[in-house]
Amino acid sequence: MQEIATHIAQRLKALRQARGWSLEAAARATGVSKAMLGQIERGESSPTVSTLWKIASGFSVSFSSLFGAPGSEAGPAGETRWGRDAVGMQATVIFPYDPLLGFEMFEIALAPGAASESSPHAAGVVEHIVVLEGELGLTLGEAEEQRLRPGEALRFQADCHHVMRSLGEAPLRFHDVIHYLPGAAAGETL
Repeated sequence: MQEIATHIAQRLKALRQARGWSLEAAARATGVSKAMLGQIERGESSPTVSTLWKIASGFSVSFSSLFGAPGSEAGPAGETRWGRDAVGMQATVIFPYDPLLGFEMFEIALAPGAASESSPHAAGVVEHIVVLEGELGLTLGEAEEQRLRPGEALRFQADCHHVMRSLGEAPLRFHDVIHYLPGAAAGETL
């Protein structure tokens, strides 16, 4: 876990420096405070999955690119895991972003009762959710919460605020395929 946090710190700093951005400019682009970005870069804070999504969206890179070494892809299936964050979410990279195919795939685990809020992703980003275990409550924008049980799936435009909740007393586990349609910004490597 510490190794991944150190890597994310280095990756964030490399992305910011490659653009010539100050912490203030990066904060404006990502919606993450300057103080938090500085703490992440110094390895003083472990960002939540939601914060990592804001960073990826603000820098117009894929989520999995934050985990892979600069100029390369993340490791083999299941090798790159972002440990359980403050809201009880854990993300494992199954397939890192592939620019030719335009997608990346994760296995997400949420502790019972945990919820993860995601800011809108870039236009042209589509998520595909398939529930493996537990029950998922998914709220898209202002719409009513939808419930998905094991074996059920849903595809949605991810350019709106969305909340994923683990319903019930059992842990939730699901696959999340994130597809970047042509024109959607993602997958930049340094």
